[in-house]
Amino acid sequence: MKNGITLVVFLVLSFLVGGVGGQATQSALVNWYPALEKPLLNPPNAVFPVVWTALFVAMSVAAWLVWREGWREPEIVKRALRLHFLQLLVNMAWSVVFFGMRWPLGGLLVLIPFWLIVALMAQEYHKVSKPAFWLTVPYLLWIGFAAFLNVAIVVLN
Repeated sequence: MKNGITLVVFLVLSFLVGGVGGQATQSALVNWYPALEKPLLNPPNAVFPVVWTALFVAMSVAAWLVWREGWREPEIVKRALRLHFLQLLVNMAWSVVFFGMRWPLGGLLVLIPFWLIVALMAQEYHKVSKPAFWLTVPYLLWIGFAAFLNVAIVVLN
């Protein structure tokens, strides 16, 4: 029972972050974002919520898998989960800066530490749960792709 409740807590926290990011994004999608020049590899807007939903589920399950190992490697697990919660905050900050403030360069400045925090988190996950690590790899790749898109938008605009 406790395991299931903890997984739900990780999911709720992730989707709360996604909700705040989504709120910051919504108004920008009406006029501002469509008017920007974007690279050819920019996916259609409908792709983003699908990908982010899958990533929020994967990152929540990964954090939960690591949390379950707390009795075995308590210091590593604490460090990994601190990084998990930190990356959630930075994830939200990126949406607020890029879309809410409509500041692509600022978004890029947030993406750099964001990717590094997730990479460190994945490294800690690898020490206690290989499945958690592998669930984090698509997230790292997506943040890297987001950085590519962000750089292109800065350059093109």
